[in-house]
Amino acid sequence: MKITNTPGVTRTAPTRPVRKTGATGSATETSAPREINDTVQVTTIPPEEMTPRVQQAIMSLMEEVDKLRRELDATNRRLREMEDVADTDALLPIPNRRAFVRELNRMISFAERYGTPSTLMFIDLNDMKLINDKYGHEAGDKALFHVARTLVDNVRGTDVIGRLGGDEFGVILAQADEQVGHDKAASLAQTIADTPLVIGGETIKMSMAFGTYTFRQGDEPHDALDKADKAMYENKRELKGDSEPR
Repeated sequence: MKITNTPGVTRTAPTRPVRKTGATGSATETSAPREINDTVQVTTIPPEEMTPRVQQAIMSLMEEVDKLRRELDATNRRLREMEDVADTDALLPIPNRRAFVRELNRMISFAERYGTPSTLMFIDLNDMKLINDKYGHEAGDKALFHVARTLVDNVRGTDVIGRLGGDEFGVILAQADEQVGHDKAASLAQTIADTPLVIGGETIKMSMAFGTYTFRQGDEPHDALDKADKAMYENKRELKGDSEPR
């Protein structure tokens, strides 16, 4: 930071290289140091009163302001980190239910405002209890992670994936009408079935039931989730060939 007057006081604060991160959070490049050139015109102090003592007082004040700015930046970084932790599922590297519902509310509002359809997909994995009982809960956790990764790898960056709880997932398909949403859900179900999990030489086949719901005017997040959930249970009954879900 620099103060100018006649006579003047000058102090240039050094800067550190800035590391940029990509979508995965890893460092991708380091930019060259950038010199800060902030200027404050001290117009209220006559030149004859700009004594060494006054200059030193101003410099001390500038240093204190810089310190407060660094502390504020550090606090903001910690807050962002805490928000990321609060929004991320405890087991999987995707949003938790809290964050997903917030995004769902935002997407519903966007669809209403601009008249662009978007579709919610509710996913329930089949036979997770059998996997846990046969292979252990660690294998069950790996199965959940495998499904989460498969979903992330097969949707667009504008779509939102979240874990709703247990073996249930949600996907918000942005700007996808009812037919497009249903077709994408069926495609994801097929992809899950075609990519089994392999643990210690054991091949574990995965499958899922799904339900979709395209947002309507006046929808609330819990209404959309409830309707997509009911559609999922209809799909589960069809897969099992039963009259009642299990």
